[in-house]
Amino acid sequence: MSDFLSDPMSLFGVKGKVAIVTGASGAFGALAAKVLAGAGAKIIAVAGSKDALDEVVAECRALGAEAEGVNRRPSSEAECDAIVAEAVQHYGRVDILVVASGKNDVAKITEMAPERFLDVMDANVTQSWLMARAAGKRMLEQGEGGKVVLMSSARGKLGHPAGYSAYCASKAAVDGMTRALGCEWGETGITVNAIAPTVFRSPLTAWMFEDTDRAKTVRAGFLSRVPKGRLGEPADLAGPLLFLASRASDFYTGHVLYADGGYTAG
Repeated sequence: MSDFLSDPMSLFGVKGKVAIVTGASGAFGALAAKVLAGAGAKIIAVAGSKDALDEVVAECRALGAEAEGVNRRPSSEAECDAIVAEAVQHYGRVDILVVASGKNDVAKITEMAPERFLDVMDANVTQSWLMARAAGKRMLEQGEGGKVVLMSSARGKLGHPAGYSAYCASKAAVDGMTRALGCEWGETGITVNAIAPTVFRSPLTAWMFEDTDRAKTVRAGFLSRVPKGRLGEPADLAGPLLFLASRASDFYTGHVLYADGGYTAG
């Protein structure tokens, strides 16, 4: 009998795996680091904000995990290589990469300078590519496969009238990168997938969950297109992340997993 039948939950185990999480001071990055820490992974948390990074590392350690902070941004080939090198220095290997770093900049296209567009593309696309490249090199050297989880958005599939030309374009590019790398590394044991949420609770979206007139109006308009009838919560991202970071997803690669309550289905 296959081993998973006697212990199906073992499919989702990441205990002892070494996970790099970039953007670890942000809402999704901090959640990813803590979810993997709570599941027993060894964490390399990466962020440019030292104080916020130290807090996330402390929270990971409080969950019983080994965790180290790397105060860098994945802004260049050298920085990304250095991040991977620090992971190897601390824990000897890299098994999981979660790219949660990125940004948005909202403006109508005629009001957005090209430099602002390129800045969003660099943060969301180029830096994701550089981190996947750096971590992928190490995983290929190890020869034991690995897990790469990129951060997309429902906006990679759907447009938005409020001035999201840079953000939508960048997340569509992340989706394409996910599919391309899924094909490129298919036979290596490295899986590449993306999580694509819609609005979920975070410091940036907290106002949408309030009882103010503005929040109620915006929320009602948005929820009219969400079959589940509610906004997302952090726990709605935790399950998909653990699935994509564990051997439960070994036969899944090149996929964009929409954590959106059915928003992109309608």
